[in-house]
Amino acid sequence: MSAANELLTAIQTRLADDAELSAMIGPEGLRDRLVSGRKLPAVIVADLASNDYSTATETGAEHLLTIEIWTDNGGRKEAATIAERLSALLHDAPLSLETHHLVGLLHLSTRTRREQKTRLHVAEIRFRAVTEAVTS
Repeated sequence: MSAANELLTAIQTRLADDAELSAMIGPEGLRDRLVSGRKLPAVIVADLASNDYSTATETGAEHLLTIEIWTDNGGRKEAATIAERLSALLHDAPLSLETHHLVGLLHLSTRTRREQKTRLHVAEIRFRAVTEAVTS
């Protein structure tokens, strides 16, 4: 499995195992995409870009990840509250990956906005992660 997929799996597991986040978003709140007609709020991995970050001695990758929180009735405040919880859960989290080592996972920024078309509120949280291949 690639470092990016291992990272996403570890993040999904960490978020799914948190009772406080589950209370905020409900049992179907973690999704891989936004689907109209489904209950909100929803937490979605919106974007992941991975770049080679190898050194002369180690094989590594840098991952720039954007997670979105979509809300309707709860508005911007609900989106920001869920974003704060996500940041607390993931910033510098000691996630275990199968065949890679997570060097670091850092919260870079949070931005909230209202989508003009849908009138929904969305919070975008950006993270930067660095992974290294585990050598035997």
